[in-house]
Amino acid sequence: MEKRAKIMLVDDDMSVLAIGKNMLKDRYEVYPLPSAAKLFETLAHVLPDMILLDIEMPEMNGYEAMRRLRADSRLYGVPVIFVTARADERSELEGLSMGAIDYVSKPFSAPLLLKRVENHLLTALQKQELARYNTDLQGLVRQQTGHIVDLQNSVLCTVSNLIEFRDDVTGGHINRTREYLRLLIEALARENLHREKVARWDMNFLLPSSQLHDVGKIAISDAILNKPGKLTPEEFEIMKTHVVIGMRIIERIEQNTAEHAFLRYAKVFVATHHEKWDGSGYPLGLSGEDIPLEGRLMAIADVYDALISRRSYKPPLAAAKAERIIVAGGGTHFDPSLTEIFQKVSDGFAEIAAQGIRRAPTPSEVS
Repeated sequence: MEKRAKIMLVDDDMSVLAIGKNMLKDRYEVYPLPSAAKLFETLAHVLPDMILLDIEMPEMNGYEAMRRLRADSRLYGVPVIFVTARADERSELEGLSMGAIDYVSKPFSAPLLLKRVENHLLTALQKQELARYNTDLQGLVRQQTGHIVDLQNSVLCTVSNLIEFRDDVTGGHINRTREYLRLLIEALARENLHREKVARWDMNFLLPSSQLHDVGKIAISDAILNKPGKLTPEEFEIMKTHVVIGMRIIERIEQNTAEHAFLRYAKVFVATHHEKWDGSGYPLGLSGEDIPLEGRLMAIADVYDALISRRSYKPPLAAAKAERIIVAGGGTHFDPSLTEIFQKVSDGFAEIAAQGIRRAPTPSEVS
């Protein structure tokens, strides 16, 4: 059996309730209610498809009832038709201005009332269908966007892995620095530090983009990238060019695609993760808060991971020693306020580091 629409008919005149019910009962499920108070009592248990509301009622008139209906988020969308003996233009305009969908004068004819109810219920149904379609469409867009993001992350992961395969002493570095960065940003939010800046970040793009911070290493020769020993000053100058090369790579991508937050974040990470708080870093020698916050955060993540990682010229340091070095660098290498944040999440850093270091450190590495 087809579900019938629920109509609430509200009028303090019992004869109007009886007539109205007889007119509507063959098509609809009718609730005849003698007052606005009874209406709201019933609304607590039943949500109607339409309300036919009288204006002239004692205690609470139709206008007052309408204001209360529109103030309730649960009842706001229920269509209301004023059915009243008032036939003047001012009253009709007031009723429509309050959100009523129609205004029917008493005494009303059965065919006219039925047709108006039918038309407005059909309109309400079409609005509901449109809203459902819009919701479904938004869900489809989110799903497709998710597929695109997955594809983007897959490509990004492949590029990141390519860099790490060439630089075989830093396996896992890209993933670990991304997770260190996540810990730092979450701690910033908890501590309410740089609130406005962090609130503007889109984490769906910022964190993945950090994985490109060393993309410029793809152009550094294997002889330098994988040299079994410490670099000479000349070799180190060549290694430093990976920052500028990385910036050019991102800029070339920008030239061939629409502007995107992902690329903006990536370029900042590439360009500034080797800058130092005291201005002694590279490539631009920025200092203090002239260094973007993203770069100041990445500097901590990048150096920490270098400290706990094995290199051809050094063994990995224990997490506790790496922590002490980071903290000691506050005010020179690192933003001092961020080293304080780092200390609050250093245990989390150590847990991430442990995932990439399977053996116990020697006593010399801990000291």
